Amino acid sequence: MSRFTQLESFVAVATLGTLSAAARQANIAPAMMGRRIDALEERLGVKLIIRSTRKLSLTPEGHIFLEEAQRILKDLADTESLITEGKVKISGPLRITAPAGFGRKHVAPLIPVFCEQYPDVKVSLDLTDRVVDLVEEQYDCAIRIGDLENSQLIAIRLAENHRVVVASPAYLKTHGTPRHPDELQHHECLSFGAQGNQHKGWLFKENDQIIAIKPRARLSCSDGSVLLEWTLSGFGLSWRSMWEVRREIEKGTLVTILDDYNTPANGIYAMLPDRKHLPQRTRSFIELLKNTYAQKKYWK
Repeated sequence: MSRFTQLESFVAVATLGTLSAAARQANIAPAMMGRRIDALEERLGVKLIIRSTRKLSLTPEGHIFLEEAQRILKDLADTESLITEGKVKISGPLRITAPAGFGRKHVAPLIPVFCEQYPDVKVSLDLTDRVVDLVEEQYDCAIRIGDLENSQLIAIRLAENHRVVVASPAYLKTHGTPRHPDELQHHECLSFGAQGNQHKGWLFKENDQIIAIKPRARLSCSDGSVLLEWTLSGFGLSWRSMWEVRREIEKGTLVTILDDYNTPANGIYAMLPDRKHLPQRTRSFIELLKNTYAQKKYWK
């Protein structure tokens, strides 16, 4: 007797309420249905159903097992539909949060593409550089960049992220070019603000060690696009992600410095409150992001 048959039989008995009703549904004798439940309980080593002459009732372990068994059977049905019908009907609300700058450039443009593919999904996108509480604020997914803090959230890596120190040619002509991270203390540095993910400072690699520099900052802002404009205008140096400054570097309006001290790439992640009960709409959206970001030409 397969484990799957035992699982189906247990769910049928638990939901229909009697062995005979479950047996009729499966077109087998009640005694055979009873043997399936006995075999399941023996294999698990716990009592799932208390049987009396009048009724059946679930034990505490039975209630837990029923919930998980129903989820497994539903996941299987969804997967079978995905194969036999081309796709599972995906619908419902999807709440996403992402950093403002990255979200505008690399998340928001993909949402119409996603909605065209899944017209029954209603998407809400919150762009903020504040680190939100997914569980408390009831988000389905958060896009986050950089080193992750220890948490109970599930992280799915979407792409790599490189950071560089940049300045305008005009700034470097006036103030000179720093040759070592320690020289940043003698320059105007533009800070991301207290709520950003640069609270540890600007990170560099020297002699195989990661060092953090917290340069003095006369100007700070929690909006990365403002920092970029200030940098382009020659107000100072900034530590920005390549996805944000690549085009300006190619055009020559920004110049990278301290390249010999760049840290290894960190990540761009999709953060989830729970993988076990991940809705298909959330799973499909993450797959769209991963597949898009995986294309090398996308970042050029």
